[in-house]
Amino acid sequence: MNIIEKILAKNSGKKEVYPDDFVWARIDFGIANDITGPLAIREFEKNGFKKVKYPNRAGFIPDHFTAAKDIKSAYQVDILREFSKKHKIKYFFEIGKVGIEHVLIPDEGLALPGELIIGADSHTCTYGALGCLSTGVGSTDFACFLATGKLWFKVPRTIKIIYFGKLRKNVTGKDLILYTIGKLGVNGANYRAVEFSGETIKNLPLSDRFTMCNMVIEFGGKCGYMEPDGKVLRYVRERAKRKYTLIYNDKEVNYEKVIEIDVRKIEPQVSFPHLPSNSKPISSIKKRIYIDQVVIGSCTNGRIEDLRIAAKVLKGKKVKVPTLIFPATPDVYKKALEEGLIKIFIDAGCVINPPTCGPCLGGHLGVLSKGKKCVATTNRNFIGRMGDPESEVYLSSPYIASKVATKGYLGGDL
Repeated sequence: MNIIEKILAKNSGKKEVYPDDFVWARIDFGIANDITGPLAIREFEKNGFKKVKYPNRAGFIPDHFTAAKDIKSAYQVDILREFSKKHKIKYFFEIGKVGIEHVLIPDEGLALPGELIIGADSHTCTYGALGCLSTGVGSTDFACFLATGKLWFKVPRTIKIIYFGKLRKNVTGKDLILYTIGKLGVNGANYRAVEFSGETIKNLPLSDRFTMCNMVIEFGGKCGYMEPDGKVLRYVRERAKRKYTLIYNDKEVNYEKVIEIDVRKIEPQVSFPHLPSNSKPISSIKKRIYIDQVVIGSCTNGRIEDLRIAAKVLKGKKVKVPTLIFPATPDVYKKALEEGLIKIFIDAGCVINPPTCGPCLGGHLGVLSKGKKCVATTNRNFIGRMGDPESEVYLSSPYIASKVATKGYLGGDL
């Protein structure tokens, strides 16, 4: 069995499981946010449940509208806060302590190797970089978790992607995943576990590994994962809030498909509207595309490593278009202050925002009007994703986004 199959077997009390089996499995940790959480709470209460089964395994993170953008979003947070108090939910992140959930949860030591983790948010697949099974669920499923501590799963088939070769200059994990999604298509891994492996992955920093697993959902994956190594162990040892068990693949594993990718051929990528799979190498964009806004942040690229890349490009320069910076958590914000990155951004003319999802989902703090174009380090560029249905979002790495900010356009002599 591979890691995912072993976790599902362990948490369902079975010796072994096979692809397409159905299992009823114990959840190690679950989270919901200020959009999905209130829906789950409504279902929990509507169905007559009186008690959260395992309040120490649950968390609520009001990260999408931090701080509340209007009356309705304020009520959403109130629902989470009051429910957490009533049921003694251990992990409610109050405004001021909250950050973007998929950066905050692993940084807080709440996502650990060998665990089964769910979140009422599709990008929960991020944590697979630590060698766990993490996946998004619906709000009704999350209500079931609150009531029972368990959920049913279909054991996914697995696709293995082997990356080999040395990365070109300024090519990051974001470029690898955009290229991969472009190669496989948005349905290329429907309800599959995707194992990222190979020498290139071993050499990637954890920040880039998180980025790659974060976007597995963008080509249909149930979860993404990487075998835990020394980088993972160093990361979790100083953070872990619970005991955990390292789980590895068996020596012989059957995969539905094995794909090999030579990264030496990959250059910085940009995904054009309106699908992440519409990725193109930067050198292929010959004509200038003038941009109205740049967004650097999100659960995909809001870590300190991402901000360092952006600051290196922006240092001593001025941005030509509104450029919004979103440190993913209070800790990332603090580190950016201590390292002088915030000063670099302000001197360049950027706007510094609180740790929040902000415009990524068309929420607030940078929503686009009709006809406006934005280059963003976020994970989705669907029609209307960041605002008006006639606006456009181009996905890129922090490096490319920062370069665009200093030029005001994408392509050409960028």
